[in-house]
Amino acid sequence: MIWTEEKIRKLVSRQRSFFQSGSTLDVEWRIRQLKRLRSAIKAHEKEIEKALEQDLGRSKAEAYFCDIGSTILEINEIIRGIRKWARPELHYSGLHCFPSLLTKVYKMPYGVTLIISPFNFPILLSFGVLAASIAGGNTAIIKASSKSKACTEVMQKIISSVFPDGYICVVDGDHDTADLLLEQRFDKIFYTGSPKVGRHVMEKAAKNLTPVALELGGETGNWCVIRKDADIRDAARKIAFFKILNAGQICININQVAVAEEVADSFVEELKKQFRRQIGEEPLKNKEYPRLISQKAYTVCAEEAAKYQERIVYGGHGDEKTMKFEPTIVYPVGADEPIVQHELFDPLLPVVPFPDQEADNLMQKIAEREHGLALYLFTKDRTWAEKVMGTQQYGGGCVNEVVMHLMVKGVPFNGTGHSGMGAYHGIWGFREFTHPTTVLYGSNKYNLPLREHPYEGAKNRWKMLVLKAFER
Repeated sequence: MIWTEEKIRKLVSRQRSFFQSGSTLDVEWRIRQLKRLRSAIKAHEKEIEKALEQDLGRSKAEAYFCDIGSTILEINEIIRGIRKWARPELHYSGLHCFPSLLTKVYKMPYGVTLIISPFNFPILLSFGVLAASIAGGNTAIIKASSKSKACTEVMQKIISSVFPDGYICVVDGDHDTADLLLEQRFDKIFYTGSPKVGRHVMEKAAKNLTPVALELGGETGNWCVIRKDADIRDAARKIAFFKILNAGQICININQVAVAEEVADSFVEELKKQFRRQIGEEPLKNKEYPRLISQKAYTVCAEEAAKYQERIVYGGHGDEKTMKFEPTIVYPVGADEPIVQHELFDPLLPVVPFPDQEADNLMQKIAEREHGLALYLFTKDRTWAEKVMGTQQYGGGCVNEVVMHLMVKGVPFNGTGHSGMGAYHGIWGFREFTHPTTVLYGSNKYNLPLREHPYEGAKNRWKMLVLKAFER
């Protein structure tokens, strides 16, 4: 469909009317919609697998692990918890509010929401966020990526089969369509993507003072730091898996590895072995190895690799026809070189050696840059790891592991600074798509004239004494 300003305006208007009907306020109704979404995803599982293969070259296992299964898990968690999360909180108002001692905090939906999703995990980062919006009692328009066209078509088919567009709708189209949407007044916007576009979304949202949640990758990328006492084989195994996953097109993927120079050579050799073990000697011919999303993405990757050709110790080759590029180790790289000064959304992996005794200085250098969405440490020094994780600024991360913090239930996924704002997953997503509304229930009995004039004079001196006693 070609989306015009008029079509979009009418779509938003229909959703606003539906929200104002009050249909979304009932929690049991929301649960039914979440179950319908879950059933539709399961019913179209084969089509989703095929679309992910078309857009990204994903294998069935990776399609299920990263998109289909993860989305179903997210919906299941929300269904199990929403009744409790949506329950109004009861608070004691305090003696200073006497005799009105009862206050409730209601978890109210925002209204009409806009979800702008990326290409790299098109199902999870569309329907996973949608589940949170539904749980909060909102309507939603999903602006799906124009880069993952096959997945967008499947999502449109799934949503239109179970929901009227006046409640949930998937909009296709390019950046111009996204801008037409951003010109409308929404009650909440959730964007996943790059910091550059994130700024644009915030600028548009500011015109209507619309609250925004941003999940960004971070402008200087996500660091992984390996100390000399780390289990090198374990670190290499996990990092190889992570860099292969979706060909590195992951917002929380490792952008660069800083390795203690005492073990750097050993780590690089082990990393090569792990790449070979997991995807073979010819990754470009491996059907399970994903491709880059577009010709532009391939060109950016190939051109950057060419700049460091002399220091590529593994990989470095691509197939422009299939848009696959090998996992590529660039070693050694200085901590201030251009390749580690920006986010890499591809399978390139610069390795930065550093003296182990200067680990704290390295962490200070990282802290001075824009905050990453993730931070990964490999070390046996638990005290040092806890100190670093408790003092650095980043979205989330792991010690002696990669990516799996994303799978933990009951905890938030979020960024900070240039890696985003807001949080979601489970209860955190419900909170992101609701606003707390405080209501005090007054009483018309035993009211004291404490707050009323006059305050001066011998007869009214008691008011100040009582106020001070109540407000301690």
